[in-house]
Amino acid sequence: MSTTKRILITGGAGFIGSHLTRHFVKKYPSYQIVNADALTYAGNLANLADIEDAGNYNFVKADINDEEVIRSLFATHGITDILHCAAESHVDRSILDPLQFVKTNVLGTVNLLNVARAHWQEDLAAHRFYHISTDEVYGELGDEGYFVETTPYDPRSPYAASKASSDHFVRAYHHTFGMPVVISNCSNNYGPYQFPEKLIPLMIHNIVAEKPLPVYGKGENVRDWLFVEEHVEAIDIIFHRGQEGETYNIGGNNEWKNIDVVTTLCDLVDAALGRPAGSAREHITFVKDRAGHDHRYAIDAGKIKRDLGWEPRKSFEEGLKETVDWYLSHQEWVQEVMTGEYRNYYRKQYELR
Repeated sequence: MSTTKRILITGGAGFIGSHLTRHFVKKYPSYQIVNADALTYAGNLANLADIEDAGNYNFVKADINDEEVIRSLFATHGITDILHCAAESHVDRSILDPLQFVKTNVLGTVNLLNVARAHWQEDLAAHRFYHISTDEVYGELGDEGYFVETTPYDPRSPYAASKASSDHFVRAYHHTFGMPVVISNCSNNYGPYQFPEKLIPLMIHNIVAEKPLPVYGKGENVRDWLFVEEHVEAIDIIFHRGQEGETYNIGGNNEWKNIDVVTTLCDLVDAALGRPAGSAREHITFVKDRAGHDHRYAIDAGKIKRDLGWEPRKSFEEGLKETVDWYLSHQEWVQEVMTGEYRNYYRKQYELR
């Protein structure tokens, strides 16, 4: 890999992408970081306000399906590596509009692969295409067992199917064309700057507003939770030291039932706001279960620990407390996201540049 890196981060204004972009801009001042994001509803340049003037950072509004724009990015910035975060990522919306997930997650990934292959063809080995994926490609688990890197794919939602397909294309380009790739599949991320359609920020928002707290089924579904900043640290290690062509599972070792996540959030927010203990729990409302709702996900992250020395350090209780404190102290950000006003403001800002 090149020692002078010019890294394209796709979806760098989103939740995981913004944390990843900030991490690389600050930790590696000799790297040039290009953030390409279409600024859909979940992409927010306010997430990156603290680095927008950094000398090694550029933002470009771009759709990963736009071949001409992506080719121009490669030519203009001399892109040497890709950290591919851009994706439609919400299961409920994938049920309502599967085709949008195919367009972004599958076709967008293939477009990036094609452009990268054409641009790097003279010396593929000097580059890296890092595809960031999800544990949902594996399907669901019973009450026991864990996903490992060799677990057969069994996606159960349109979102999971679109990510599984993109994983397969990345591997196919490696085997067919020699594309220098690595893939990671992570468990559920949480932390600051997550759009409030996902469970944890949505519940925090509704608890603050004293709105109903909708929980699917009986809340018995189990997820493994990974603090976003620890995920970014794992990505950093895999990008620099991971073996070409390999897949690494990234998990938090934090398995929790959804209902336990919600009740814990209720108690944390009540305490932070000085409300009577148990008051938020009164708003929990059990609703009809989601179609194809997987029972349990759990990651075996033994490979990345053995091969690269990474393992999660933060307990879920610590991470939840930190996340609640962040959202409560950033209510202006939450309100802008929920109303959509930030999109108009930052798009206008970008057009003026």
